[in-house]
Amino acid sequence: MSRSIMTLASASALLALASLTCAHAAVDAEAAQALFKENDCTKCHSVDKAKKGPSLQKISEKYKGKADGQAKAIKNFTLGGMVKTSDGKEVEHKVLDSKDTAVQKNLADWILSH
Repeated sequence: MSRSIMTLASASALLALASLTCAHAAVDAEAAQALFKENDCTKCHSVDKAKKGPSLQKISEKYKGKADGQAKAIKNFTLGGMVKTSDGKEVEHKVLDSKDTAVQKNLADWILSH
């Protein structure tokens, strides 16, 4: 009987830890959305429609579920570089104004959640 109680207690502890980890890793959508707007990302991107750049849904389809998806999304908005717009023009992609990796990861996860 005591072994069953120990097993049950261990399982309960693991479940509690897992739920804390998941809650900690949750996307702060409000913060990501505010950062997205503050950095004028909405000029070229929207959630569900292509503008000058792809929609967030399209970006998510490309990177979601891939081991390096978050890193690639972060690279796109932190390194800048030339990108081709929907009208065929090459323009410099704006660089995110935050160097905080937690903020960058949150934004990438928010984008990939669409």
